[in-house]
Amino acid sequence: MEFTEIATEAIGTLTVNKLRTGLATLGIVIGIGSVIALLSLGQSTQAAITSQIQSLGSNLLTVRPGAVSQGSIRGAAGGSTTLTLDDAKAIIASDGITAIENVSPEFERRTQVTTGGNNTNTQIYGVTSTYEKVHNVSMAQGNFITETDDAGMTKVAVLGPQVVTDLFGENADPLGQSVRISGQTLTVIGVTTSKGGTGFFNQDDVIYIPLSTAQKILFGANYLSSIALEAKSPQVMVDAQNQVGYLLLDRHNLTDPTQADFMIMSQADILNTASSATGTFTALLSGIAAISLLVGGIGIMNIMLVTVTERTREIGLRKALGAKKRVVTSQFLTESVILTFSGGVIGIIVGIIASYVISGLINSLFIISLNSILLAFAVSAFIGILFGWYPAKKAANLQPIEALRYE
Repeated sequence: MEFTEIATEAIGTLTVNKLRTGLATLGIVIGIGSVIALLSLGQSTQAAITSQIQSLGSNLLTVRPGAVSQGSIRGAAGGSTTLTLDDAKAIIASDGITAIENVSPEFERRTQVTTGGNNTNTQIYGVTSTYEKVHNVSMAQGNFITETDDAGMTKVAVLGPQVVTDLFGENADPLGQSVRISGQTLTVIGVTTSKGGTGFFNQDDVIYIPLSTAQKILFGANYLSSIALEAKSPQVMVDAQNQVGYLLLDRHNLTDPTQADFMIMSQADILNTASSATGTFTALLSGIAAISLLVGGIGIMNIMLVTVTERTREIGLRKALGAKKRVVTSQFLTESVILTFSGGVIGIIVGIIASYVISGLINSLFIISLNSILLAFAVSAFIGILFGWYPAKKAANLQPIEALRYE
């Protein structure tokens, strides 16, 4: 029998019992659709995180209290309050640090903010005027924090657009209005341009206030949460890390770099960490989706075994008339591949639609890679061959006499 004849007969056989055929392919549809949707979600999340990290600033280094391996400075366990404003000033004043362009000392704390009858829980950043340049902040309305604001411990605030919406409503003009943070009233002097994001990565859900105001009036802290550094160029990033690292080791009276009570992270370090986390999460979800593919494949094998049992007399008759094992094997294997391939095509369509709907619901990028579609085709064909082989061989190995006697 030619392949076209085998395929035509296989399709005809499968369409005899449409309900059973549909149920057999359902597991493949769900599995393929889930894999494509989850891969799309993982890729869009990774792209969004990459965009947000890059939007934080160019040639950016971040010094944080604590410890981690970074370049030639390898930190050990340390406290969370080991960085001070004096450390930032020392970096600025040091003649030995030649690779740094700008320094931005920062203090952050998440707390409740209220105005009138509205409130929101958001991230508060105590910053200096340098923050605007280091982190590429642009203003939609008003002005950013100035040196005068910081020097005078002025009670002013710059809001992210999400905070404006939460506290004042859509398209509101908050300039000149007041917000209360930790029992203190601050006047709104500006609104930043939207950078986007979700959850704790939402750069629009923040409030900027003078560093001195945050430390001495609102939160009573004498330490920094981080120090952001802008290197002069990408080529001197490693030099900048080493220069700042050894300066801080000296200031903290540490002679052994392995005992550093701080860590210096570049954008690449942060991006690699975030990508690793999202990659692991995506792989985990894809593994769960792959289980449904396995279940779908087993379901198809069961259906094909039932089909072999129902068509035992037909198989016996074919073999009695001279049909070879290869022809019988091809017949049942073709039916299995058609089932899984059809399920794969439908699953791809379902996966693309699901990805589009999910991206719209969570306001993320809609990304479908060609590799995921090719993978879906390959997996569906592989499942058809893998789980169709045993029923096909079982049918081909039936003895004609025994098959014709089967009731």
